[in-house]
Amino acid sequence: MAPQTNFDLEAYLTESVEWALKSMLKAALFHPRESAFMAKYALASRTAAQRRHQLEEEGEHIPAFLIASITSLCNLHCVGCYARSVESCVDEVPEDQLSGEEWGRVFREARDAGVSFIFLAGGEPMVRRDVIAQAAQVPENLFPVITNGTLFQDEMLRLFDEHRNLIPLLSIEGGRAVTDARRGSGMYRKLREVMTELNRRGIAFGASITVTNQNLEEVTSDAFLEDLNGIGCKAVLYVEFVPTSDDVRPLTLNDDQRDWLAQRMEDIRSVRRDMVLLSFPGDEAASGGCLAAGRGFFHINSHGGAEPCPFSPYFDSSLRTMSLREALNSPLFRALRTDGILTEHHDGGCVLFDQAERVRSLMEQAQEA
Repeated sequence: MAPQTNFDLEAYLTESVEWALKSMLKAALFHPRESAFMAKYALASRTAAQRRHQLEEEGEHIPAFLIASITSLCNLHCVGCYARSVESCVDEVPEDQLSGEEWGRVFREARDAGVSFIFLAGGEPMVRRDVIAQAAQVPENLFPVITNGTLFQDEMLRLFDEHRNLIPLLSIEGGRAVTDARRGSGMYRKLREVMTELNRRGIAFGASITVTNQNLEEVTSDAFLEDLNGIGCKAVLYVEFVPTSDDVRPLTLNDDQRDWLAQRMEDIRSVRRDMVLLSFPGDEAASGGCLAAGRGFFHINSHGGAEPCPFSPYFDSSLRTMSLREALNSPLFRALRTDGILTEHHDGGCVLFDQAERVRSLMEQAQEA
């Protein structure tokens, strides 16, 4: 699927933020605390967009989104997990990860630069309550938290209830059979219990779904989305499965299925204005190419490394030793943005994951320059 031409990246990002905001405001009308927060965030979002536009005119591009993997620790062993395959997901507390205070500084720098959304990922991000508490103190930003849902004890529920800029995105694979098969027996029931409790408290939440050729039709069906919406889910993030070994490669979407998903997303969005629906990396085909390396977002690993995206774990700069805006101008990011790899046509999936050797070569060249 060829990228669109005459593409305005800033307009696309601004429209995405505004569309998500309007959807969440509509969903929050019956919950006063949620409505009050969203009204304040509406102003903060406009201020952030103005800040990005100001810096753009000065020759500095700031993405509207970031992905922050705040820990490598995880309490599950999901089948085909990409993070475990590249050892960015482990069973014991890793050494030398960014502290809560360091993450707090990163979040404030992002806010001041005009970033609007910061996705918190892992590992399992809920093991880092200290970092999530730091995010709670930056109400100008929305922090979608991609979580397996197993750590929502009372204390954590209170934190999300009191700070509505924290938006849990619960990882689910579809119905009971496919969810339990990938995430472990009983996980579907646990997720439904957490969703019910979040809905009871009026806490806005969404779902994060890894899309494979086994669950593609189920997770995009009207019945599945209606069921999620009925239990209170207001956002769905579809992430295409990325294979890391031959034994799980059969789960990958083929080109026809990716085209089908792109059309299905268009159809769903035209009728489901009550939910925010995002597809990664599928939406990139409609946005002029890959948005990594700062074009639309970048990834910060748990040690502070500034990476193009979670599926391209290479970095030549660290948020531990430099500012966020300095990291956005790293030699690797500059090389990726000028080399053409981000905007060239490719056959679906993640272009940077597919061309890992080329990315590594660009990083080495940038370091030598």
